[in-house]
Amino acid sequence: MDNIEHHHHEDQKSMTNKRYRPLLFLNYVLLFVGSVSSSLLTKYYFNHKGSSKWVSSWVQCAGFPFLVIPIFLPSLLNYTERKPFSDFTPKMLWYSFCVGVMLGFNNLLYSWGVAYLPISTSGILLSFQLAFTLILSAIIVKQKITFSNLNSMILITMSSAILAFNSSHEKSEGLTQKDYIIGFSCTIGASFLFSLYLPLMERIYERVYCYEMVMEMQIIMEIAATALVTGGMVYKGGFSEMREEAERVFDKGSTFYWLTVVSSVVTWQCCYMGTAGLVFLTSSVTGGVSANALLSLNVLAGWFVYHDAFNGFKIVATVLCIWGFCSYVYCMYFKRRQEEAAERRNSSGGSTTELVVK
Repeated sequence: MDNIEHHHHEDQKSMTNKRYRPLLFLNYVLLFVGSVSSSLLTKYYFNHKGSSKWVSSWVQCAGFPFLVIPIFLPSLLNYTERKPFSDFTPKMLWYSFCVGVMLGFNNLLYSWGVAYLPISTSGILLSFQLAFTLILSAIIVKQKITFSNLNSMILITMSSAILAFNSSHEKSEGLTQKDYIIGFSCTIGASFLFSLYLPLMERIYERVYCYEMVMEMQIIMEIAATALVTGGMVYKGGFSEMREEAERVFDKGSTFYWLTVVSSVVTWQCCYMGTAGLVFLTSSVTGGVSANALLSLNVLAGWFVYHDAFNGFKIVATVLCIWGFCSYVYCMYFKRRQEEAAERRNSSGGSTTELVVK
């Protein structure tokens, strides 16, 4: 039993914890790989005649079974004394379920909005997501609005808006006034719900001390979201639509169709787990800045893989995005150094105060 790590009472949000930096790096990687890969797979799906709103909603939350292995394997291998879900309270279970239902509605609204609106319009509406996040974080978790996060919000929002305006020639064929209103409302709703999700989770994570609990909450949230979307698919015949697409519509054949679906499930899971991990280890604003920065950087991936046009507007948008993200990381790095030094002083002085990066 010498190999057991006794970190039951150690807060892994603490920067002096030996697992903090590896976990932070892991979640940045998960978010980067998940965001870029899911974007490319979504484009592949629609490029080859996939069009189901139900499928695009379902793949965003159906990857929860992949979390079973990292949740239960450490305990089975006696790597830790902590048993999975042993620290869960009925209140945490209820919070996880409610947030999961909210994520399910977010997935549905996002898919419906993107399906009905032109790319330019949906892009402009989604570009306000980071502003919503900053405002809601200030209200829910009392996040201070500083020069670094305000500067990053403005630059990254400008980047997304430029990309959206550059796509103004991409119109949705046969778009009616009713469809436009539905798409507009759904996109605004999706942007608001995801922005609400980030500070809500930061508030809940104040009672969470280890990354294992983050994964446990994530699997419950995604079970709830999947149940909601699956219920809608059963009621509306979404699974029949999925089979129809695989067998008759998707022009690459059923094998590539199912590979695309499974790969999308995996990459969306990486994206959500990376976002949740960043919120746990840093803050909701950091998670929002990182996620929104990658929305613009996905343009580079599209240019590299699909040879999409990369004109002056996209170059300016990419530069603004990188500028905004790097300026935020630069300021966050120096703030962490200061808080690390303060935390070490408190620890050496016998204080048990724990500081969390905001």
